[in-house]
Amino acid sequence: MSDVLTQLTRVLEARKQATADDSYVASLHAKGLNKILEKVGEESVETILAARDAELSGNNEKVIYETADLWFHSLVMLSHLGENADAVLAELETRFDLSGLEEKAQRTTDKEN
Repeated sequence: MSDVLTQLTRVLEARKQATADDSYVASLHAKGLNKILEKVGEESVETILAARDAELSGNNEKVIYETADLWFHSLVMLSHLGENADAVLAELETRFDLSGLEEKAQRTTDKEN
């Protein structure tokens, strides 16, 4: 699965250098972080609505499609900030030996310090 993320990371970095007329990704970068965040927010809402509909219909096709859009735009956001999927995967990996409740408690403690 991470091979897809690696390949997508390479494509996103290459398109970041393209002209806005030639690449959707380059056009997002040219418009700046706020436009990218707007797209992430839009895709988040679409994913939420698709998940609600999937629960009612039993058909997950649209929620998978919208989740792919959300992930894509999240990766564009990370790229814009000089990060990539590897950073997120590394963060997720640190959580394997923690229960969700322990991880949440750690975040609360970290914020207080």
